[in-house]
Amino acid sequence: MGFLDNSGDIILDAVLTDTGRARLARADGSFQITKFAFGDDEINYGSYNKNHPSGSAYYDLDILQTPVFEAFTNNSSVLKFKLQSISRTNLLYLPIIKIDTNNANLNVTSNSYIVAVDDASVTDLSPNSTVGILNGLSAGAGKYIKVDQGLDTGEIPPTFTIDSDLKETQYLIEIDNRFGSIFSTDNTTAASLSYIDDDNIASYYLSDTDTKFVQLITDTSAGSSTIEGPRGTYLQFAIRSSIELNSSTFLFTQLGTSNVNGTDIATTGSGTYYVINTIIRITGVTTGYSINIPVKFVKKTII
Repeated sequence: MGFLDNSGDIILDAVLTDTGRARLARADGSFQITKFAFGDDEINYGSYNKNHPSGSAYYDLDILQTPVFEAFTNNSSVLKFKLQSISRTNLLYLPIIKIDTNNANLNVTSNSYIVAVDDASVTDLSPNSTVGILNGLSAGAGKYIKVDQGLDTGEIPPTFTIDSDLKETQYLIEIDNRFGSIFSTDNTTAASLSYIDDDNIASYYLSDTDTKFVQLITDTSAGSSTIEGPRGTYLQFAIRSSIELNSSTFLFTQLGTSNVNGTDIATTGSGTYYVINTIIRITGVTTGYSINIPVKFVKKTII
């Protein structure tokens, strides 16, 4: 990755996605640009200086002249922070997505969600009773991941209804397909897989019609949600570990670490573990807001 000089003018550098390049290569007329995305990964908005001695024309000059990333096609490394698509200009607060710390806490010891991938790991880590431990064998038997969406401000009471264009009705979940898949919290429904890209990243689009995953937040009482102000929807899901992680240590030795002390994973852990650290990215399709969820896939070492 390189930087493009932006000392004089604003630069837009764009590339086609893998799908776009594949359709262009067909040369059969099927190629047509219908969707695009902008990102601002490299921009530090803290550079906005409203006290610049030269006046208002210079307040955002450092931002406008920030070198921009050279565009390239690896979607796992670029556009981590897409620009939000909200047309109104009269908003005081923008909607966000937050982990629901009331109902689906991260594991305190590791500050992440932990997925136990086999019988020995499930038995040792006790996912039914330990905070932040997910049962990767029987997704939904125990803990799960939940995020809330809305306006996180104490200036507007949660009893107010969030505007329709600020409410998420569809979410995108991205997870490395080699490690696991998305299931409902009651372990009855596998999320519908949209596609798997060339980096093995699986994408799941879930909407408010998928009621086992997406629901309207109806409880407006104080403290009932991570979102302090008007609330939109929540997304909840469990993770089922892949057959590869369950039955083999190959991916752990190639992509993870070994001999990790169980007490460093969770207070209930004993012995040593193989660990793969990864993230699951959740993006609100309406606003483009995204959040990275830290996840550890763990497998107990059998001696």
